[in-house]
Amino acid sequence: MARTLLWLALLCAALAFCTRAAGLRLELTHVDAKQNCSTEERMRRATERTHRRLASMGEASAPVHWAESQYIAEYLIGDPPQQAEAIIDTGSNLIWTQCSTCQPAGCFSQNLSFYDPSRSRTARPVACNDTACALGSETRCARDNKACAVLTAYGAGVIGGVLGTEAFTFQPQSENVSLAFGCIAATRLTPGSLDGASGIIGLGRGNLSLVSQLGDNKFSYCLTPYFSQSTNTSRLFVGASAGLSSGGAPATSVPFLKNPDVDPFSTFYYLPLTGITVGDAKLAVPEAAFDLRQVATGLWAGTLIDSGSPFTSLVDVAYQALRDELVQQLGASIVPPPAGAEGLDLCAAVAHGDVGKLVPPLVLHFGSGGGDVAVPPENYWGPVDDSTACMVVFSSGGPNSTLPMNETTIIGNYMQQDMHLLYDLEKGMLSFQPADCSSM
Repeated sequence: MARTLLWLALLCAALAFCTRAAGLRLELTHVDAKQNCSTEERMRRATERTHRRLASMGEASAPVHWAESQYIAEYLIGDPPQQAEAIIDTGSNLIWTQCSTCQPAGCFSQNLSFYDPSRSRTARPVACNDTACALGSETRCARDNKACAVLTAYGAGVIGGVLGTEAFTFQPQSENVSLAFGCIAATRLTPGSLDGASGIIGLGRGNLSLVSQLGDNKFSYCLTPYFSQSTNTSRLFVGASAGLSSGGAPATSVPFLKNPDVDPFSTFYYLPLTGITVGDAKLAVPEAAFDLRQVATGLWAGTLIDSGSPFTSLVDVAYQALRDELVQQLGASIVPPPAGAEGLDLCAAVAHGDVGKLVPPLVLHFGSGGGDVAVPPENYWGPVDDSTACMVVFSSGGPNSTLPMNETTIIGNYMQQDMHLLYDLEKGMLSFQPADCSSM
């Protein structure tokens, strides 16, 4: 641990990014908003992403992360600056973008031109013996023992390239910051995995994540409603700009659990979920079903919060209990899923916009000194047509699920809508504050 802290201190000094006072503020745009998708298409795409995320996080290779999210940040890289877009992901660490060294058939298509380091005065390669090359499992010495190679496995494939440092600008008229990042020259990912983005900005607990490299100990974000027709963007705040809204709604703070030392489980943000209430009914689910625990050699399961998972997935015993209780409470309103609603198995007859008049709210109960977080019906049910809505919570124990993900609960970003979340890494706390994210 002391050695890692020394490396971080040296890297921080070398890149000169630890003296910022104002913090960063990034605007996030939902990928489906950029493509003007219909409500039905958004539901279908989000359901597919959720199932892919579950499948990929269950892989046993290391590091295994799934870098698909639903929120894209635009930024500038290099001097003179070049435009880039990145998926924001709390479930991975590495910052990376595809580079001009990509072969025509070796990289996925993206909305913008590939970043070209030869056009930038601030691009610098990271050597094999540099401290930055030893900060994460995503990097290693190249075969020539000179360059620092990047090679990371995802559920959807792999990416490869070299580690470098470059000037990043995250908001207009702001100073740039120098960051270590992956300049990716080869990818083998499922087509459409990144929805046209250029790469990833990892916000995980690892040393190469944006938060760690900036030397900050907190970040926050507020995600606008998924089906909102508003053009207002979501917000991500890092460092001094991160904080809850003063004068806003009361916040609930929940302690993070201590992470396992095993990659990729050391990256995630685990929470002490102990139970769930729907309406007035507390679900009869053992607390142990949500516990952080080792389920096999090198494999851990628990409850985590993830900006990269669209919909929430519960361990099967909790999912079945929730579904059964809702069937009982909703009674004659239950209808079969309409055509095209693949993967959704609990639906009700309700007009678009009236879900809150029919479906009861959820309450997530947290232990270890944490409180209760109320989840409005609109954050776990979604419209599939003008007269039908379906529950968008899934079982992590599907037919093709494997350890550890079939024993893992993931709180996805749909359940985080209109909620200001503050990740205070110094205090080891996650705070939930209901908010109008469109007005931030």
